[in-house]
Amino acid sequence: MLTVDEAFRKFKSRLELNDKEQANASARQNEVREYLDTKFSIDNSFLTGSYRRHTKTKPLKDIDIFFVLKESERHYRDKPPSVVIKDFCDALVDKYGKDAVRKQSRSVNVDFGVVVDAEDNTDYRVLSVDVVPAFAKGTDYEIPDTDSGVWIKTNPKIHADKATAAHQSFSSEWKGLVRMVKYWNNNPKHGADKPVKPSFLIEVMALECLYGGWQGRFDIEIQALFATLADRIFDTWPDPAGLGPAISNGMDNARKQRARDLLMAASREASLAINHARQGRNGEGLKAWRALFGPKFPLS
Repeated sequence: MLTVDEAFRKFKSRLELNDKEQANASARQNEVREYLDTKFSIDNSFLTGSYRRHTKTKPLKDIDIFFVLKESERHYRDKPPSVVIKDFCDALVDKYGKDAVRKQSRSVNVDFGVVVDAEDNTDYRVLSVDVVPAFAKGTDYEIPDTDSGVWIKTNPKIHADKATAAHQSFSSEWKGLVRMVKYWNNNPKHGADKPVKPSFLIEVMALECLYGGWQGRFDIEIQALFATLADRIFDTWPDPAGLGPAISNGMDNARKQRARDLLMAASREASLAINHARQGRNGEGLKAWRALFGPKFPLS
């Protein structure tokens, strides 16, 4: 039987991107890019967000692709953000169909119809991508935000640099722990709404909440992280790049209270799983961790 540490290391490995998944993500980017090149004047495009920061969890969905528009498309910048989102949506509907495409506040989501099996496997395929129109603004970018009705600044490189620094300062275990909590956040047992939304908020909070250095035990670190996230979910969490609106603005007080309740419950479940192992009930402990996280957590 696996030890708890062995199970967590296997769990961490299962959540890491492999070569086949990266190849499929690249192929999807090129597919969407080649098509949108026929509809808009695009300077360049690149995979970004949690995928590029290596904090994306499984199954792979909503991978961000920035599409940096050329100056000839600058007229969009002088219009409400909803205009460019609508035009990108309409263009993508022409290719993928209206049932596969939906508008979001800052992007257009394209679902590729990939089926997820009972073990959260997708045959190494990407479920969906988020197409993000953008304009370069010096070393930063401006993207549309239909919720606020304005264009907002962002810088994916700063986000990535901060994640890398946090990972290195935490004995290269930071990204793995973040992926685990994000996987918990995606668990269908929570219902249609994720406890923490956007999931990027988990990563932003972990920049401060994972502190003190790696103590050598996944179970203890995860239990403490759930507890700290619950304790601080009502805090204001600014954009790490210092450019856009606070990341925590995506949740109102009711959603934060629900998130706090579920995070506290997760902390208690983690404590029970730890106690099973302390009492020599290793198998029961592994089952408790699997119940908490979902099917990617191994029992053997």
